[in-house]
Amino acid sequence: MLLFAGLIALWQLLSWLAGAEVLTSPLATLRRLGSLMADPDFPAHAAETATAFAVALAISLAGGLLLGVALGAHRLSGEVAEPVLVALYSIPKITLYPVVLLLFGLGMPAKIAFGAIHGIIPVALFTMNAVRTIPAVYLRAGRAMRLTPAQTFLHVLVPASLPEIITGFRLGFSLTLLGTLIGEMFASQRGLGHLLVRSMERNEIDIIVALALLLTALATAAGWLLLRLEQRLHARVPS
Repeated sequence: MLLFAGLIALWQLLSWLAGAEVLTSPLATLRRLGSLMADPDFPAHAAETATAFAVALAISLAGGLLLGVALGAHRLSGEVAEPVLVALYSIPKITLYPVVLLLFGLGMPAKIAFGAIHGIIPVALFTMNAVRTIPAVYLRAGRAMRLTPAQTFLHVLVPASLPEIITGFRLGFSLTLLGTLIGEMFASQRGLGHLLVRSMERNEIDIIVALALLLTALATAAGWLLLRLEQRLHARVPS
């Protein structure tokens, strides 16, 4: 609470020093956010972003989980693929946007693809490293019980590496949201990202700050919930 109060106080101070034309105050931002959310067009923009983000997140988490488990379970494949994945992720994603537009065109598919590109590799890397560190005794127990590969995946690999996987999910959540918003900013006529870039073009500081506050609050709340889940899993799963 003290940190939150300190941030609000700092925000208010900066607003006083810089002026409302540069940074709106916390109270003015909340008022503008309320009027923005009451706008009849806002639900359609929010739904557009939510839909694109939800699909992109599902692709990032499912694809990253499957790829990470496969590479982690086969050490040689993982050692070969890891530097490739790291190199791919180090490429600035914005340089891939022309390729995304060429493949998917404008609209929802491009936003989903750009969001998934941001999130899938971190999830895969965290999952791969988590599977690598599973105690060998767990795998031997699975073989002794004659588990099938699918049963080993569901009952050994995923549960034993779940805390680290949730860490990857937490990072993937934030990066997928970022990628989805960037996709909307560059090639979309709907969505919260489109509202942001339109407000930037019009120099509507109050709307920019209000949208930034809304997105930050949502991302922070989701990140906090995933962090709590991660901490609980670390406490329950033996190392």
